[in-house]
Amino acid sequence: MFSPAVKAPAAATSPERIAAAIDNIGALHGLPFEERIWLATHSREVCADAGEVLFEEGAPAEHMVLILKGEIHVRRQHGGPVSLFIGRTGQMTGLLPFSRMKSYGGQGFAVSPFWALLIARSDFAAMLEAIPTMAQRVVSTLLDRVREVTRIEQQAEKLLALGKLAGNLAHELNNPASAAQRAAATMVEAVQANRRNRFKLINLCLNEEQIHAIEAWEGKVLNRPLPIPKVSDEPAAVDFLKREETIRGWLTQNDSAEVWEVAPELAEQGITVTDLEELNEIVGASEVCISLQFFARYLRSSRAAETLVNSTARIFDLIEAVKDYSNMDRAPILEVDIPAGLDATLQMFQSRMQHVKVERDYEPGLPRINAYSGELNQVWTALIENALDALGDLHRAEADGGMTGTLRITCRMEADMLLVEIWDTGPGIPPELQERIFEPFFTTKAPGRGLGLGLDYAMRIVRKHRGHLSVKSEPGSTCFRVRLPLDQLQAY
Repeated sequence: MFSPAVKAPAAATSPERIAAAIDNIGALHGLPFEERIWLATHSREVCADAGEVLFEEGAPAEHMVLILKGEIHVRRQHGGPVSLFIGRTGQMTGLLPFSRMKSYGGQGFAVSPFWALLIARSDFAAMLEAIPTMAQRVVSTLLDRVREVTRIEQQAEKLLALGKLAGNLAHELNNPASAAQRAAATMVEAVQANRRNRFKLINLCLNEEQIHAIEAWEGKVLNRPLPIPKVSDEPAAVDFLKREETIRGWLTQNDSAEVWEVAPELAEQGITVTDLEELNEIVGASEVCISLQFFARYLRSSRAAETLVNSTARIFDLIEAVKDYSNMDRAPILEVDIPAGLDATLQMFQSRMQHVKVERDYEPGLPRINAYSGELNQVWTALIENALDALGDLHRAEADGGMTGTLRITCRMEADMLLVEIWDTGPGIPPELQERIFEPFFTTKAPGRGLGLGLDYAMRIVRKHRGHLSVKSEPGSTCFRVRLPLDQLQAY
């Protein structure tokens, strides 16, 4: 119902003037004067100032509204900034005859001075009898309204999906970008330090035999196979600390400068005091210390360069995955590699799967199908995102100290159809909801986290490809199955 704050104007408008204003309503244009007078005399005239709330979300819808002047916006309280509906001068809205509308889908408020007529539900039967053409006019308005609301909701759902995709991608790009930045800074620092140290190195005046011996020593320690300790390998960590401490002690004993910088790099390379003593047999202690400073910075800059290469390669992999996902610079109808599309979609959700066990089971040698690859990726996005939501979020996994569950994706041939299955080990979908989850605007997510169009959109895309989308669920096991025909050339 309309808010009590929405009141009649101070001075009632004459029925003749109201009838003239009704003629500007698009859906009612051309109504005979007598029928417009009937509407004027069987309605309630209301006014509101800009900013006033007309009705609240969830309030019962009891009136048909003829907007004679002004503009109203209807927004969901938790649906973000996208307007569910915008009503302007000349529109017929609100509860209409033949509509199944029970309540208002959002909060309505005036954005400019508002003047309208309210026709109560109890007067609908008399209105349809008094105005024979009203039924046809109402049905046309209802069809237009359904199309418009669906378009706005679909746009909002796409924007929501795009925001999630951008957030996941930003998270994925942040790690290699930060690593690359740190590696570049380390390289600059090491190069600058060696530039300051170059004259000390030149002043050593090593002979050719010593130079070759030092090169051989460096080659030996660089080519030495090193074990890669696990994060939880406590003995290896203790061994590393002991090795670093002994190296630090040896360098300190020989009056080396910058011991705290040199010792960790040498220890990480697996160098021991025995190696240092071997180098000391080639040149004196002071020469060893200067050479080791230069060598340690070389090790640090080499590792930084390797990190830089790996990080930038990771960034390029992500960019390639985005291109595969969105099919940039490609025709809409393609020969689609379904497993590649699934992998590209999984890449977009990588930041949400750190504590989820992912299993892939792709039948080798699967044929490509002709399809709208970008649209199919939207299907995989909706199904994988729902599975991840069912498995729980990262925070719960960290609190539990383990995995939240398993996401399993299979792709294989079944008869003459390509079958994709997306399984999760979440709590499952209650039987009474399994038939409703594909309905538009139906969602079990918290307000603001979904508009209930993801699975509806996925269903329409699969049907467009002459395929079939179904779900089978029980506690601990939910499976969405997508069947796609191989021959898609006649589907468009």
